[in-house]
Amino acid sequence: MLASLQATLPPGLAHEIILVDDGSTDGTREWLATLSDPPFRIFLNEQNRGYAVANNRGAAAARGEFLALLNNDLVLTPHWLEPMLAVFAHEPAAGLVGNVQYDFRTRSLDHTGVFINHKGKPQHDKTPPSDFRPPRRDWRPVDAVTGACVLIRRTLWQQLGGFDQSYLNGCEDVDLCIRARTAGHINAVALRSAVFHHISASSGRKLRDEENCYRLTLRWRDELAELGQRAWCLKFINCDLNAATLPSVAMSVLAYTMGWRHHAPAAALAGMRAAINHELARWGKMFPLLMTADATHRPIAHLPRMAGTG
Repeated sequence: MLASLQATLPPGLAHEIILVDDGSTDGTREWLATLSDPPFRIFLNEQNRGYAVANNRGAAAARGEFLALLNNDLVLTPHWLEPMLAVFAHEPAAGLVGNVQYDFRTRSLDHTGVFINHKGKPQHDKTPPSDFRPPRRDWRPVDAVTGACVLIRRTLWQQLGGFDQSYLNGCEDVDLCIRARTAGHINAVALRSAVFHHISASSGRKLRDEENCYRLTLRWRDELAELGQRAWCLKFINCDLNAATLPSVAMSVLAYTMGWRHHAPAAALAGMRAAINHELARWGKMFPLLMTADATHRPIAHLPRMAGTG
């Protein structure tokens, strides 16, 4: 990843490369010791504390205008960064900006943004970039993006408080995207930026998926219900439409999915709330203690203030 990063950064770009070793035991620390300054700054966690903690530590030490969060299993391609920076130049309200990601092993498309599906859960959009007709050709707004490769202004990162460390290797990025959205920012995917990703290569990456989704849903159930309405309507038309469906409901759902109606019908929000309640009931039996801890939106502790920042 580091070789591809250094080979693809724009010439003359002022930058620093911050590497956070999260308690590795495979010789990585010895390899890191061979890297010379600059542009490298290296931090060592004495034990593995997870994705959120490691990224927060690196971001707290950063001094640049933008933070580019990069997983260590990426292969970056030429001109991956410039289209992401261009989104900020054209959209003052840009929040988190992601890009198009392909599975390194299969070369198949893995990510053109994250949407909330008909169950209220985050899911990767795998629609080819060429199929989108966004307001601008080079990017499109999305519900969320994956943290595997994402760009954010450092000031916004500080304002939002970085990743919530109560998540463990999952949903930290979606939670941060929802916080950016509720603060009035637009999350986006730069459609002309592409990278390859060894997807979920880390050992134990999926062990806490259910618990992380439960935590996310407890905190953002209303927002997830709102964001999932389009997916619910599409699922309704494809799977649930039958002779017993009220014509008025069918027409309103169809009009919304076709773009003839700007606001989702009441049935969509009611359907999303029912789907989310169903998932919450299932999770409540799996994790009875989590509801007590996370039933309300708790304030997120802000990162330490950087020297020289306002």
